[in-house]
Amino acid sequence: MAEHTDDASKPLTSLEKLSRRSFLSRAGAMGVATAAATVAPVVASAEPERPQPQGDPAAMPETPGTIPITLKVNGETHQLRIDPRATVLDTLRETLHLTGTKKGCDHGQCGACTVHVDGRRANSCLLLAAMHQKAEITTIEGLGTPQKMHPMQAAFVEHDGYQCGYCTSGQIMSAVAMLHEPWGDTDTDVKEALSGNICRCGAYPNIVAAVQSVRRHA
Repeated sequence: MAEHTDDASKPLTSLEKLSRRSFLSRAGAMGVATAAATVAPVVASAEPERPQPQGDPAAMPETPGTIPITLKVNGETHQLRIDPRATVLDTLRETLHLTGTKKGCDHGQCGACTVHVDGRRANSCLLLAAMHQKAEITTIEGLGTPQKMHPMQAAFVEHDGYQCGYCTSGQIMSAVAMLHEPWGDTDTDVKEALSGNICRCGAYPNIVAAVQSVRRHA
């Protein structure tokens, strides 16, 4: 294969453009971009995306088929009008713009949408928002910030408990709730406790290490 030329004045042939050197240069650039994208979801998941202020639902333009509800999320009360069939997950993401909670399978099987409801973990894709108006809902945005992370968030960063990061917010919410549940102290107990949260990248060893480090210092 022809070598890439450093002579900028000489036009490259198609074959030269695909030389080994140019290929490696492009591969390196893609690696850096991938690494940056890996870190970003965790930071983004910890970033409190401030929901837009919601006014009195009675004063809002009434959309046919919607109902007024009140939701308390991350300590703030929101007056909303939603489709009565809307789940907590869709209301968080689409109405309150709290996108740290992820939609995975949408069938309560992967755990990506895990939030806390009255302090207990729950799959928000299985909950109707209209039925949780008296509940205290906590999302990953309510757990900590990049400037002041929850110990579990900091442990996930320290132990690389993520790869693509899509499941990370759900993993962290489950891990935090597990600290208040009667589980044993072994790695097997942690794996069993988090078995409802699927990581398609296979970062389980680092996730367990992160959870155990927090438990040891709790």
